[in-house]
Order: sequence, then structure tokens, then C-alpha cells
Amino acid sequence: MELEGRAAIVTGAGTGVGAETARRLAALGCDVLVNYSRSQDAAEAVAEEVRSTGVKAFAHRADVSVDADCRDMVAAAMKQFGRLDVLVNNAGTTKFVAHADLEGLDGEDWDKILGVNLKGSFFCSRAARDALEAGDGGEIVMTSSVAGLAATGSSIAYCASKAGVNSLVVSLARALAPKIRVNAVAPGFIDGAWLAEGFGDAYEAIKNAVVQKTPLGRVCTPPEVAQAIVGLIAGPDLITGHVLPIDGGALIA
Repeated sequence: MELEGRAAIVTGAGTGVGAETARRLAALGCDVLVNYSRSQDAAEAVAEEVRSTGVKAFAHRADVSVDADCRDMVAAAMKQFGRLDVLVNNAGTTKFVAHADLEGLDGEDWDKILGVNLKGSFFCSRAARDALEAGDGGEIVMTSSVAGLAATGSSIAYCASKAGVNSLVVSLARALAPKIRVNAVAPGFIDGAWLAEGFGDAYEAIKNAVVQKTPLGRVCTPPEVAQAIVGLIAGPDLITGHVLPIDGGALIA
């Protein structure tokens, strides 16, 4: 897809991968709705930075686990941009619990993780369907995780949610074809604030352990994940229903 003059929604775009994706889309001439749930100041800063490149952008609060919020967000994008061509379902959450600690996840934890990661991706995609179909073809890209492929990650609930996202990609790719293409990226260990906060003092040791067993000898960064997301959007229009690992080869180690 040629991105000049197009419009996008990026969920969870106040920080990390979402913020980098918004910047990359803007650099290619795409207007961007910068979604956030809690990081208002950060999202406003990203929107201001994006506007400085000459495109339209604004920050919009929406809890993607709430269907009405997703529908309102799409309506806001249509009001401001007059079109919608791209949806990046990037918002995510987790709880860091060792997989052997089955008592470490209660019902509220499961509801929150599945609500944001899985239901949110569906709610946003459903809300955006008509707008994405209105043009000459739309793109949906999910931020999944290798946790959904290998069942290793911050918690069992997180792994299950991302496995669900991977299945959702295939289901939606079938259901929304031929007007809308649906794909996902599946990062491995992302070097950044989100995992640093979650792992705390153990962060560097865990990162180094991943690096040691990864064929390419390094972990990924938010800009690299964003590059892959935009690559799927701006690349060949024949790609749909696929999950692209970005893990330095960790899955083949």
C-alpha cells in the first residue's frame, strides 16, 4: 500500500512499538490517530511529533477491551481524517507470573489480559471494517508475540492471548478478504521499558540469557518491530493471514 495521503489508527501508541509505528507511518505521509489508555502525556507528545512532519495526528483515549470505545475511536478517526486505511492493533498488557505458579493468575488477570490483547484486537477490527472497506483496500496488522507460537513468555495468560491473536489473524484474513488484508508481527524479547519494568532487577540477566541462545545473538528493539509492521503495510498486497516472527531466530534455536 502506498501510504502517502492515507490514514491510520495505531493502538497503544503512546510508548514503545506503537509510538515508533506512528512515527514511521507519518514519515511516509500517513495521518495517524495515536491511541492510548493511560499514557495521555506520552501520546500527546507523540501526536505533536507526528504533526511536525506535516501530516494530521491527534491522541485519542480508548480502552480497546471496551467495544463502545473502539467504535468511538474509529468514528473520531473518520471525522478528523475522512478515511481510514490502516489499523495497527498494538495495545497489549500482561502480568509477570512464572508459568509453574498456577495460583499466580486469578480471574481478573485473565479477563484483563484476554480483554486487551485478544478481544481488543477483535473489537477494533470489527469497528474499523466498514471504514477500511470503503477505500481501495485496507490493512490490519496485529502486534502478536513469539509467546503465542512457543508458549514461553511473561505468563500463561499472555501466551494464550497471543496464540488467540495468531488464530484471529487467519480467521479475519479469510472473513475480510479481498478488501482487507490481515497480518501480524510476532516479536521475541523486546529491549525496552515494558520488559525492564516487568522483570525488574532480573532484566539484564534475562536479556543476556536470551541473547546467548538466539542464533543472531541479539534481541529486537521497538524501532525494528515498527519497521516490520510498516513493511507489511507498505509491502506486497498479496500477503494476508500470516504471522511474521521478529526474534533473531529464537524459535529455531
